Amino acid sequence: MRIVSLLPSATEMICGLGLRDQLVGVSHECDFPASVAALPKVTRSFFPADATSAEIDQIVRQKVDSSAALYSLDTQALLDLRPDVIVTQSLCDVCAVSMDQVQAVADALPCPPTIVPLEPTSIDDVMDAVRQISAVVGCEDRAGQYVESLRNRMTAVIQRSGGTTNVPRVMLLEWIDPPFSAGHWNPELVSMAGGREMIGRSGHRSTAVPWDSVIQADPEVMVIACCGFTVKRAMQDMPILCSQPDWGSLACVRTRRVHVVDGSAYFNRPGPRLVDSLEILAHTIHPDVHPLPPGLKPAVATER
Repeated sequence: MRIVSLLPSATEMICGLGLRDQLVGVSHECDFPASVAALPKVTRSFFPADATSAEIDQIVRQKVDSSAALYSLDTQALLDLRPDVIVTQSLCDVCAVSMDQVQAVADALPCPPTIVPLEPTSIDDVMDAVRQISAVVGCEDRAGQYVESLRNRMTAVIQRSGGTTNVPRVMLLEWIDPPFSAGHWNPELVSMAGGREMIGRSGHRSTAVPWDSVIQADPEVMVIACCGFTVKRAMQDMPILCSQPDWGSLACVRTRRVHVVDGSAYFNRPGPRLVDSLEILAHTIHPDVHPLPPGLKPAVATER
């Protein structure tokens, strides 16, 4: 079976199921595992490479308001790859090629492929997405074992968190300019990790946060996971955050508990590495309770 993935998270699921050899094409954002880098890219982005965070936010707002596309599909590449299955998403046009685009291109192919649209908004949805893919490609037993291994790791974190009475106020930001709270599955991760998310709501979209709300919430731990940004790129925007009124009054700033993580690899991708995200977050919130598993890098503490 020839599979094309239009989502980094789906690519990780497919490879986690042991189907790397059936993957023939990926999106321009798919970069894990490393072996997928050599595969043909079937999408591209309209975002300028040198755009600032504020400019990216403005572009997204304008595109969404006008229903214009943020990404495009390479029709010829799909014709050449002759996929049997295309894995895409129907959750967010900001995150990937829209479902309408995918359907239009698929219908134009000589042998229309099966389209698998994923729409995870919670941890359970992510696990169901793994099973959804496996049902199409015929490896349900393998999916059951894979999901169980992921859930076992989550359960270990939850059990350790249950042994502590300290539940700090936590704010997980997925954008800095302007500040956005992290929604969907991220508040679940905070709860599992032994914290209390102050603004983001499980199962709801990420939303812009008035700075007054941040001050009122007064988080004891702040974790910055900018959507699509590495730690290095997110760090470039820290002066913007530090210039906000009363930044120095926040509990997390006074105790130097402001941390930056790789939002591109973790937290923003509804795939298997959300479990890695949970383990990184748990170690960040309760370093004495949750050891960091081998192979994972800790969140980076900021200087301010």
